[in-house]
Amino acid sequence: MQIAPLSEFDFHPRMAASRGVSLVLFTAPDCGSCRVWLRLLNHFDSPLLHQGYVVDVQISTALAREYDVFHLPSLFLFVDGKFHAPLHAEARSALLAQAISAALNMPAHEEP
Repeated sequence: MQIAPLSEFDFHPRMAASRGVSLVLFTAPDCGSCRVWLRLLNHFDSPLLHQGYVVDVQISTALAREYDVFHLPSLFLFVDGKFHAPLHAEARSALLAQAISAALNMPAHEEP
């Protein structure tokens, strides 16, 4: 899967135009765990997930505050451009697929 960068300036319009299931990873350049997640997402292939995005919290601080990002990496699932749920999983393909499936089978959370 190709991971596209987002900033606080294009996040909302691009998410509104997104169809299907999107995963947004909030990260920072100096975050080792974030680099592991980026490598995983670049090779992740699942029919459950249509697109992936990454947000650098050092550049997009307002967006990080909007989504209450306190720990990195932070992952959020969106469906048809709307917030669906925070995502918690180990950085392993099988566990990520299970977490996405479980989140999609639950009602949408309230946006932070």
